Amino acid sequence: MTFTPHGKHLVEGEWVATDATFSSEPAHGPSHTFCVGTPDLVARACTAAEAAFETYGYSNRETRAGFLNAVADEIEARGAAITQIGTQETGLPEARLEGERGRTCGQLRLFADHILRGDYLDRRHDTALPDRAPLPRPDLKMIQRPIGPVAVFGASNFPLAFSTAGGDTAAAFAAGCPVVVKGHAAHPGTGEIVAEAIHAAIQKTGMPAGTFSFIQDNGYEVGSALVQHPLIRAVGFTGSLRGGRALFDLCAARPEPIPFFGELGSINPVFCLPGAIENRAEALGQAWAASLLMGAGQFCTNPGVALVVKGQQADTFVEATVSALQDATPQTMLTDGIAEAYARGVAEIASTHGVQQLVSETSQGRQAVAALYKVTSAEWQANKTLSEEVFGPVGLVIEVEDIDEMVVLAKSFDGQLTCTLQMEDADMAHAARLLPVLECKAGRVLVNGFPTGVEVADTMVHGGPYPASTNFGATSVGTLSIRRFLRPVCYQNMPDALLPESF
Repeated sequence: MTFTPHGKHLVEGEWVATDATFSSEPAHGPSHTFCVGTPDLVARACTAAEAAFETYGYSNRETRAGFLNAVADEIEARGAAITQIGTQETGLPEARLEGERGRTCGQLRLFADHILRGDYLDRRHDTALPDRAPLPRPDLKMIQRPIGPVAVFGASNFPLAFSTAGGDTAAAFAAGCPVVVKGHAAHPGTGEIVAEAIHAAIQKTGMPAGTFSFIQDNGYEVGSALVQHPLIRAVGFTGSLRGGRALFDLCAARPEPIPFFGELGSINPVFCLPGAIENRAEALGQAWAASLLMGAGQFCTNPGVALVVKGQQADTFVEATVSALQDATPQTMLTDGIAEAYARGVAEIASTHGVQQLVSETSQGRQAVAALYKVTSAEWQANKTLSEEVFGPVGLVIEVEDIDEMVVLAKSFDGQLTCTLQMEDADMAHAARLLPVLECKAGRVLVNGFPTGVEVADTMVHGGPYPASTNFGATSVGTLSIRRFLRPVCYQNMPDALLPESF
């Protein structure tokens, strides 16, 4: 199935063209032309979202669940066309796009089931105590209510699962919030066809036209206008620390500040404890390399740092990692800009004092090759730049003298999305020392696995202390992510006829 983008924006149920345009930069296949959004278009979309909220925000759970399932149906109906344009724009293999499409539809359906159960509402009721002394207690009911229109930014590395109809959009729709999406310029055609699917679901289910809008841009004007518009009540973002922090600051500087739920990346340290290194150093090195290479390292959960106690088995671990990375073939990165940033990041690590280069070849254009470096604990702590995420297939081994030094180093880490313990039963005491530190540093702590691959489930936490994310009490994956777009309301002595339907 062939899909040719028309390049327009979706606003208030209409496909709208604007004068300025930009061209896509696909990994292969034809380039297409897309319209550039404007602040006026953003204002129109936000006004339409506010009007839609008056209906959609007060719709019942069955209606919203039906809409979520309809969006999934429409995405699935366009499956072949989504894969075709997605692989062209991103260079990702067909299997990856098909798997991501399944995840995207799966989380839409998961939220449909979740809101039907009603647990997310956290309903509470304190009955009236009119005879209580010294003062009577009124009847009190509390429930979670939708906050209003939400802005969502598409992510470069997940053209489906974290973009137009991704987790942020699904959670907002489930909560009862209309969504305005700023499409990502790395995959504008993929964003457009998914927007078409949402538009079709709106028409099929009779949702208000302003429930969803989609605006393209290859710069910063649309994003800045969107987060500053007074009708937007929250923002969902997945991307770089630099870009996310700029938008976070704009949200905080508004006359009425709003929450910015930014997932900004992480280096996801792996703590290789002595028993694990002693018993499976070679296999562990190979497995770490495989995780580093997955998706050309373009995951926010890429395990970029491994900590080992120096010694002969640690050397075996490093040698196995080196061998696996050297055997890997170059991989296509998502955009020219990401490839250039990866090359700069690798060069900066290589030029840092005290860093030993283990694997490093020059990447060519958009084709990235893996890199591996080693550093002592002292040099790591002396060079703050080493703790910054480099988006791509690069790993850094930190050698420590003993477990005491590993614990000290763990305490020095910034906030992370994940921390991993590679351990055996003999390492239990060491793990018990590290765990209280790691659970303060990360939203997810793993044992004997690797963080690449984020399960969409009720229990998942994809977030962590800053700079991993801007709100450590939230998650951008899993059903708990709906709480970002809800707020508690208490009803005192409220007649049942006036209470929300969901109560």
